[in-house]
Amino acid sequence: MFMGSHSRNCRDCRDKRGFTLVEVLLAMGILVMLGGGMIYGYIESARMTDWQAHSLAAQAFAMQRIEQARAAKWDTQAGTPVDELVSSNFPPLAGKLGIPVSGTNFTFATDYTTISDISADPPLRMIQVNCVWQFTDGKMFTNTVVTYRAPDE
Repeated sequence: MFMGSHSRNCRDCRDKRGFTLVEVLLAMGILVMLGGGMIYGYIESARMTDWQAHSLAAQAFAMQRIEQARAAKWDTQAGTPVDELVSSNFPPLAGKLGIPVSGTNFTFATDYTTISDISADPPLRMIQVNCVWQFTDGKMFTNTVVTYRAPDE
């Protein structure tokens, strides 16, 4: 009787031994892959957020130049016609993008303004500003803003 009880207990022990080394290594491998994916996702989302901040700042920088061109005097009906809305009055403009930074890691951008005649009657011009900037990974990007303008009349 004692012998039978002992062998039954050993069979129960074998059934409850735990995980094999292969099972443990497989579970650890899955955890490492999941953790690596989460870390990569976090780093990539932080990089994309930084890129979006740069792009929005470049768009605002280009809009400043558009507003300067829209404020230029262009009056064809005046006693002496005035036309300050010409490309030569808007040379390339370099400056820092308005992004919060620490230290000296500023991002510089350059606005290139093009003013084109679209129509002579009625007078209409197209104003295009290209803001060229470099992201921290070294790639160059361009934000473009286009608007149309008639004389001040």
